[in-house]
Amino acid sequence: MTSDRRLTFGALMLVLFVASLDQTIVSTALPTIVGDLGGLAHLSWVVTAYLLASTVVGPLYGKLGDLYGRKRVLQAALVIFLIGSALCGAAHSMGQLIAFRAIQGLGGGGLIVVSMAVVGDLVSPRERGRYQGLFGGVFGVSVVAGPLLGGFFVDNLSWRWIFYINLPFGLLALAVIAAAFHQRQVTKRHAIDWLGTIVLAAGLSGVILYTSLGGSSYSWTAPGMLAGLALGIALLLLFPLVESRAAEPILPQELFRNAIFRTSVSIGFVIGFALFGSVTFIPIYLQIVKGHTATQSGLLMTPMMAGVLVTSTGSGLLISRYGRYRVFPIVGTAIATVALYLLSTLDVGTSTGTAAGYMLLLGLGLGLVMQVLVLVAQNSVDYRLLGVATSGATLFRQVGGSIGVSVFGAIFTNELGRQLAHRLPPGAHAPAHASPAIVAHLPAAIHELYITAVAVALHPVFLTASGVMVVAFGLSWLLRDVPLRETAGARAAGEDAEPSVVVEDVAA
Repeated sequence: MTSDRRLTFGALMLVLFVASLDQTIVSTALPTIVGDLGGLAHLSWVVTAYLLASTVVGPLYGKLGDLYGRKRVLQAALVIFLIGSALCGAAHSMGQLIAFRAIQGLGGGGLIVVSMAVVGDLVSPRERGRYQGLFGGVFGVSVVAGPLLGGFFVDNLSWRWIFYINLPFGLLALAVIAAAFHQRQVTKRHAIDWLGTIVLAAGLSGVILYTSLGGSSYSWTAPGMLAGLALGIALLLLFPLVESRAAEPILPQELFRNAIFRTSVSIGFVIGFALFGSVTFIPIYLQIVKGHTATQSGLLMTPMMAGVLVTSTGSGLLISRYGRYRVFPIVGTAIATVALYLLSTLDVGTSTGTAAGYMLLLGLGLGLVMQVLVLVAQNSVDYRLLGVATSGATLFRQVGGSIGVSVFGAIFTNELGRQLAHRLPPGAHAPAHASPAIVAHLPAAIHELYITAVAVALHPVFLTASGVMVVAFGLSWLLRDVPLRETAGARAAGEDAEPSVVVEDVAA
């Protein structure tokens, strides 16, 4: 591998890290942000704005990369992301922060999709495993490092640094990509599928807004919420018809006629639902039940990060060596199923070491699955569909995660209310939703009953996630172990047509 390619991969890993970090780093800073800017009623929108924007633009970035070249699309996404980050750090009201988070998400959604697709430009599927493994490790690290860094900045600097930290890393990545990532462009006019983009974005928005805001900002059965959900579902059902009539569809229907692609994105959706939906509740256990600070809880989640790193890089190396991938999703989902079941047994008296062991096991399972599924999706399609296959795999995982967070949040909230009603003595009052600081200052008798109720309310969350993961385990057996291609670019798929982008090792 040339030095330019090494630099490019380093920059891509940095891009992926900052983009995925911003999906989790804000959570621990939200109470402080509200204290500074106000706007408690709109708190959830700080997270929802980024999630929604980054999810709906993913397919568009994937298609634009296929049509016009991934370098310029990646650079544009990175510039938008950095502008949004700078604006977020300078926000002076909750309304401004929400708007700027949406801008940040418009860039962040492209960074993840395009970075993954660039690997497909540079490396053959046979060799791609080792690099996808490294990317999976970066993604896993960011999931755990987000709350840790967020807690550190809040405790030691300012919440604004959770956004400003993106600027030096992003500018460095932008400079490296400009200097080291070379492409030869083939000029050709294309018809952008704007109607399909709008229909898909609007449909996803209806579903994601319902799952993100339902039960917290608004009632699940509020007329406006139900209308938005119904409209979203209707548009998603209409989307295949729109795509069948598009000259260059944003998500070609031939993708979903491919059994391997269909199975891989289905597994991705279920894993996103089970893992990301449930992992968000581990800090609740560590901070409220065990009484750790935000920074401490982030440090205590490092075993999960270590597990992801070990199995993600290890599985990538083995895939590149032997050219087979099917066993890894099977083993990974099995391990994750067991780990989630073990997490459902956590209670007030569980030692920190035991909890760390369960998190390590979950990380080991996660690392065996996440990036392997992206590799499977990419290997199953022609090179001309590389970007849309990557964005499709990412889209299903993100939508699964957003729905999972909502479903498990409802399970937790309902069970906590039931446990508090059952355990608290008559006349006693305890907050249904409380920060760790509030819980720590509850009267001693109430405090013990409250943290016990929280621990018990978490049991069905992880138990349900374990059951959902069994579905992913079953789907993994349906994957066919197709030999990985050993060439990159258009020749990898046996295409005769010249691709719109050809990646070279020398400047054009």
